[in-house]
Amino acid sequence: MTRPEALALPNLVTPNRPVVFDENACTGCNRCVQVCMNDILIPNPQKGGPPIVLYPDECYYGGVCVMECPHRDEGAIRLNWPLMQRMRWKRKETGEHYRVGMPDPPPPNTKPPVT
Repeated sequence: MTRPEALALPNLVTPNRPVVFDENACTGCNRCVQVCMNDILIPNPQKGGPPIVLYPDECYYGGVCVMECPHRDEGAIRLNWPLMQRMRWKRKETGEHYRVGMPDPPPPNTKPPVT
């Protein structure tokens, strides 16, 4: 008698994707799975594949998974912040929009506040 294989499918109760993997850059080392504080990730059954986000709604966006990834500079993993947590600002003079984490942010404001 053969045992049936267990399947692990993501819990897709919302369109929430807290962690996004680039399949071309991720080597499947599973370091992010090991350090995740909430255990939302599981290893991919296919060797070398990116981990599976099993419980997306449980993510606290702590960023440990991204910081511990040896290939984060190549874009293997990134946090996909909820819209309400994405900070952005607009430069009044030019109308340009900026957000946290963009590759070319504006220089810091050195003017004292107006009182």
